[in-house]
Amino acid sequence: MKTALRRFGCLWLASLASCAPLARPNAAAPDGDWPNARGDQGARRYSPLAQIHRGNVGRMRIAWVYHTGDAGPGATTTIENTPVVVANVLYLTSADRKLVALDGTSGREIWSYDYKPTGRHAVHPLANHSTGQINRGVAYWSDGRGAARILLGTTDGRLLSIDARTGRPDAAFGEGGAVDLRRGITERDLEKIFYGLTSPPNVYQDIVILGFANGEAQATEAPGDIRAFDVRTGRELWRFRTVPLPGELGHDSWGGGSWENRGGANPWGGITVDPERGMVFAGTGSATYDYYGGDRPGQNLFANSILALDAKTGKRIWHFQTVHHDLWDYDLPHPPTLVTVRRGGREIAAVAQIAKTGFVYLLDRVTGEPIFPIEERPVSGSTVAGEHASATQPFPTNPAPIARQHAVTREEVGGITPEHDRYCKTLFDSIALSGGLFTPTGDKLTLAFPGMMGGATWSGASFDPASGYLYVNVNEIGQIGAQVPTTRPGDVAFRRQVVGTTATRFWDPNKWGCQPPPWGALNAVDLNTGRIAWRVPLGVFEELEARGIPATGTPNLGGSIVTAGGLVFIASTMDERIRAFDARDGNQLWEAKLPAAGYAAPATYLGSDGRQYLVIAAGGGGKWGTPSGDAFVAFTVE
Repeated sequence: MKTALRRFGCLWLASLASCAPLARPNAAAPDGDWPNARGDQGARRYSPLAQIHRGNVGRMRIAWVYHTGDAGPGATTTIENTPVVVANVLYLTSADRKLVALDGTSGREIWSYDYKPTGRHAVHPLANHSTGQINRGVAYWSDGRGAARILLGTTDGRLLSIDARTGRPDAAFGEGGAVDLRRGITERDLEKIFYGLTSPPNVYQDIVILGFANGEAQATEAPGDIRAFDVRTGRELWRFRTVPLPGELGHDSWGGGSWENRGGANPWGGITVDPERGMVFAGTGSATYDYYGGDRPGQNLFANSILALDAKTGKRIWHFQTVHHDLWDYDLPHPPTLVTVRRGGREIAAVAQIAKTGFVYLLDRVTGEPIFPIEERPVSGSTVAGEHASATQPFPTNPAPIARQHAVTREEVGGITPEHDRYCKTLFDSIALSGGLFTPTGDKLTLAFPGMMGGATWSGASFDPASGYLYVNVNEIGQIGAQVPTTRPGDVAFRRQVVGTTATRFWDPNKWGCQPPPWGALNAVDLNTGRIAWRVPLGVFEELEARGIPATGTPNLGGSIVTAGGLVFIASTMDERIRAFDARDGNQLWEAKLPAAGYAAPATYLGSDGRQYLVIAAGGGGKWGTPSGDAFVAFTVE
């Protein structure tokens, strides 16, 4: 480990307080800050800044570029990080696990801290794989009296507390500034399996709350429990078990003892907090193994559930399960967004939960009751012997679906170019069943929409409190697979989803979807009425654009933000561009080319020079395999 300190501006870092005031705990952040990776504790990704607006966004230019210097060759690394910005200081992570503080006006480095794993942590699964480098954000905490900390969860299973002023570990936290998160799980051995964080922690008062990532390849992966720690000492305060123990609510939804040593049901997308009500919200993923549930009969609470907990104790307040007995990897990939809905002449505090299925679940924040009716409807059964597919699934009647949920016909397939047409029709002809939402994968190749890449993803959503619009970018990517029997040590019988073609997803080698475009889209959902206010393709394939083919959208990962200036900013696309859309109607007002694709959400803040800035990570790589990058790029109006 190393810490690099540099002299900068008017001060040495030890006296940073003279130039950068600390936020009071639980106080509303200054309007010019971006104090949470998701904008605020409720993941609204909204900024009240309006200096950049519809009238001048076209004059946005690059203000500075910071290179982390540690991108891998080809497409081997990515940056999915959204900076936290407090008092003109950006806190961000790099492609290869450096925590960095930057001056927000100039982009110059203040300090950096190398958090790559060493010792026993360096040999954990994925620790040195590209997946092990993923970090989507950090948390900022201050006591308002001089102490300020950056809280960072790592994929190798540590929670770090770093002094925000100096970049040095907080010696009072855990052991030398780190908590070994595996050591808090005593009921099973996690030493040889994946357990850590990809999403940022969240903070309520002096409590830091974590949602975990784990493996998905077998039933006995790491538990997905939500855990909370003292922000000063690192002592664990509470733990909510997402697979209930005997005697706990929901335990009877795991038939045949299938709860024991069960992995998953984890809120890997992170946590949101309502500080006024002292509530914590999470959206959980599927139970392991993702695609086969013959060894876990029942509805499987609290997998695929929206959870509301007491922030001080971790006690359940309410829950709502969005998928019963998941067979599709239909994780809830992002925590609920705290929103306000206007219905019947009154305002309702609510949560909006986006889903890979293309649904948006809108629930009363306090009670968990649906704002619009949600109906249990019959769905297709499974053809796999020994499977226990649920006979019904919950369908929101509103808002309208934000992604394709119906089957593809052969007549729809291909048609972009002759090569695309031939490839896609051949692929379609190899498939035994083309289905829509909740079509279980059978013994023969099955195509279903949406696939496990969505619909909505960890990209999340942004919410404009003035209009009531929720902005969600989605993928339109079908998934192809089949179930085959297999056995492994410790398993009597098991099935795994495999593919018998050259593609797991319904696209050609260019990643052009085989169904009609758009293949990626940005939606504006009016939460007050449940209607889709507008929907536009998100991204272009430049080779198709050169042929005069209108915007098709591309696969996308990242997310949007919305501002009081009437703008929605988003990168996320394979075409390595960042864009601004008119929040009212989806009209594109600005775009800029990035040095690499921006697979992250941007942030916006007020610099010390009084100007509004927009910053985005341009890390490339990742799931879409575009060239890796190492840049954070900031824009402002000239």
